[in-house]
This record gives sequence, C-alpha cells and structure tokens, in this order.
Amino acid sequence: MGGAMLSSIVAVLLVVAGGASTAASSCPATPPDTGATLQVSHAFGPCSPLGPSAGAPSWAGFLADQSARDASRLLYLDSLAVRGRAYAPIASGRQLLQTPTYVVRARLGTPPQPLLLAVDTSNDAAWIPCSGCTGCPTSASPFNPSASSSFRPVPCGSPLCTQAPNPTPCSANSKGPCGFSLTYADSSLQAALSQDALAVATDVVKGYTFGCLQRATGTAAPPQGLLGLGRGPLSFLAQTKDTYQSTFSYCLPSFKSLNFSGTLRLGRTGQPQRIKTTPLLANPHRSSLYYVNMTGVRVGKTVVPIPPSALAFDPATGAGTVLDSGTMFTRLVAPAYAAVRDEVRRRVRGAHAVSSLGGFDTCFNVTVRWPVVTLLFDGAQVTLPEENVVIRSTYGSTSCLAMAAAPDGVNTVLNVIASMQQQNHRVLFDVPNGRVGFARERCTAA
Repeated sequence: MGGAMLSSIVAVLLVVAGGASTAASSCPATPPDTGATLQVSHAFGPCSPLGPSAGAPSWAGFLADQSARDASRLLYLDSLAVRGRAYAPIASGRQLLQTPTYVVRARLGTPPQPLLLAVDTSNDAAWIPCSGCTGCPTSASPFNPSASSSFRPVPCGSPLCTQAPNPTPCSANSKGPCGFSLTYADSSLQAALSQDALAVATDVVKGYTFGCLQRATGTAAPPQGLLGLGRGPLSFLAQTKDTYQSTFSYCLPSFKSLNFSGTLRLGRTGQPQRIKTTPLLANPHRSSLYYVNMTGVRVGKTVVPIPPSALAFDPATGAGTVLDSGTMFTRLVAPAYAAVRDEVRRRVRGAHAVSSLGGFDTCFNVTVRWPVVTLLFDGAQVTLPEENVVIRSTYGSTSCLAMAAAPDGVNTVLNVIASMQQQNHRVLFDVPNGRVGFARERCTAA
C-alpha cells in the first residue's frame, strides 16, 4: 500500500452549538468525501448529522448538558482504570452510554453503506446500529447486513465470541452467530458479533470486527457507531496496524465554529518531525487508555501547589492523567483543581467570581485578563492560550475557567486532559515508540 494511503488524512468539520439562534437552514452543506479525506461533524451542534435533537436548546443549556456528559464520562474512564478487564471487542453498558465529541463518516459493507462513527481515543469498542434493531435511535442511518455480500457473522464459541460481554451460551456443535447482551440501569441491549469491510478514506479494512446491534430498550442505545482509537488488541488501531502502524495524530479546531476544519492523520507519513513528546505509561488494568505523567500545572509564572499524590501514576488504583477526545472540558481530581482554580482567582485581581455558568465555578461578568495556563509533563510542557482555558457566554458578557473538578461525592482518581484543552494543537499518538507529542498548530481557519 502506498505512502499516501498509509497517511490518510481525515478532515474535521466541527459544528458545535454556539447558541439557539443558529437555524438549521443556515448549516453549510457537508462536502463530499474526496480522495483520502473524510468529513467529521460535532455530535451536539445545530448542524449535527444526528439531527436537531443532538443540539443544545441554548448556549448555557449546552454547557450544562455537556458538563453532565463529561461528569458521566469521567465516571466511565475512572471505572475502566480501576476495574479494567481484558479487552472485549463489544462495548460495555458504560461504554455505550458515553457521548462522543466527534463523528466521522465512513462506509461499511459491499457495496459500501455510509454511516457515522464516533472518534474516541479512550475506547476500543466497535459497534454499529443495524437495520431492524428494535428500540435503536432513529437519528442515524443503520447498517443493513443483508445488503452486504461481504458481511459475516462471527460463529458462536469462537475465540472472538468468548471475549464478548455476556455471550449467549452456545449449544453443542453450534455454528450459529455469536450473540451477546448488556444491561445497564434501565437499559438492555442485544447484538451479534460480526465482520465486514470498513472503508476509511481510501483504505478498506477487510474483516473489521464489530457488534451489530439488534435490540435496545431504555436510554443507553447509541445513535451512531464507534471508531475506537484506544490501544486494545481489537481496537481500530490493532485491526489496521499493518496499514497505519498504530500511529495517528489530530488537530482539533475551535469547538464553537460551524465551518472551520482540522485534520486527523492516520499512519506515520505526514506526522510532525519537530514535536515535544512525553512517554506513554502502561496500565495493565486498562491498556487502551493513553496515560501520561503530568508533573504539575503552572498558572502565569507560578507552579501551583498540587499534592504529588494528586498527579502520581499508580497502575494498582488507576490514578494518573489520561488524554481523552471524548471529554470536552478538562477534569482534575479535587486537590489539583482547587490549586489551579485558587491561583487563577488570585491572579484575576479586582473582579469577583459570579455564579456558575453551565457547571463552571470560576466565572466573571466583567472583562478580565486571564492568566496563561501551562500543563507540565515528563519531558514536555504545553502552554494553553486563553482560547484553550476560557469558555464564554453566548454574548461574551461572562467568562469562565473551562476546567472542573470531579463530580461531588465521587472519589475519582483520574485527571482527564480533554478536547477543549487540546484544540489548535497537533497531538501525536505514537504507540510503537511509546510516546505522545504536542505541537501548537492553528487548525481553526481564519
């Protein structure tokens, strides 16, 4: 396969809600996929391909909703880190409840059927809502297995089947499909482990393994499929390692933009040569999470007094820091967040914090000069300009620190560096060489 195909470039089109005033009629037409380019849309914006229901009713409402989603996702990531298990190719109930930030258009089957896949760096899961699924959301077009000549069910009792959660017991000498079921809260899901050809940009992954959802009750059914970019043995990276060498990078544009684009690059070709890197850390309980060693946070010129235990990596407990594309706003364990928040408030002199906006507790309703925040890692530091640190109300009258602590009453051990803090940076995930890299890159077009 040629170098260009080893470095497929996925264009990112981010369409997050900036307020209820954006009408569906003003949404730009989605450009067609061309060459090695796929279009990516934000799952919750007014121009979301999942439909109007995916958008927030107002900017404050969107912030509150997203803060709740982030809190839920933090619990999910924390549970993976602490109570991880061997990789399962089908998502658990918690995984299915997560709401991804970015969705990419891809094609599945022969002839190819268009579908949406969520881009998620902390997930290995591979699942697709299939036609005939009872109770699945109707906001995304399902995959029709009967229309694909390359579709193959995974046999019951096969090695892949044994890795699925709650697999349906196989009868003696059974050659039927591998079924599984999941329950979570009021939700029940049933699916079949399957394989088919997945087209990503100009490349085709033959025999891509995924769960074909067949039945859903409750609220946990996902509206679209998932492109898991974690490090598990049956993640997208593992299934394409001969093509992309378990290497990718992305640059995410401003999340309030309707029309600006960034890139997701798959493979070694085209990756930045001059980039600050920090080692990837391994957690045997959840090998897919991208752990890094964050050693501190600097606000202005002051390294804030965070207890070392709040940042320390501990595989036994799952404590540490991960990079995650599915969380929108960075979440820090309580002592770390308190240290950052207090120093920010101290530096914003002459202004008093106002009531929270959408779950953020350090907000000001007057014009203030926000300090620069720098994340310190082992061997690298990432300086975040104001656009990566501050979230503003619809009309810009209120501005808030775009970070938060773990939800009240939850003893989480995980710090999550989220997508807003990664925006307009080239973030490189080089799994074979065990490193993550950061380079400032203005991918939000002027």
